[in-house]
Amino acid sequence: MDTMDLILLYDYYGELLTEKQKELFDLYYNEDLSLAEIAEHAGISRQGVRDIIKKSEEDLLFYEEKLGLASKMQIATARVDELCSMARSASVPSDIQVKLEALAKLIGQ
Repeated sequence: MDTMDLILLYDYYGELLTEKQKELFDLYYNEDLSLAEIAEHAGISRQGVRDIIKKSEEDLLFYEEKLGLASKMQIATARVDELCSMARSASVPSDIQVKLEALAKLIGQ
């Protein structure tokens, strides 16, 4: 799983992690600090930092496997995209097109 996928999962499930997991995950992935820099900041070993980050990644993947919120949102986004495209290419009343465009903005497209 790549970095962007993990950051997306963190956005969905980060609050389910411990405070320490959240802090170290954020420093590593969002602040782009090295393991050594985080270890110095947290007062633990570099290996300790890596273990916590690895556990955080595993937890995020577990939550997505069980709950599937990120994948469900991707499916919903794709469907709204498809509806918007269909509305633009068909003779759909403009008020429906406007509502579909508003929906697309709401879900962050």
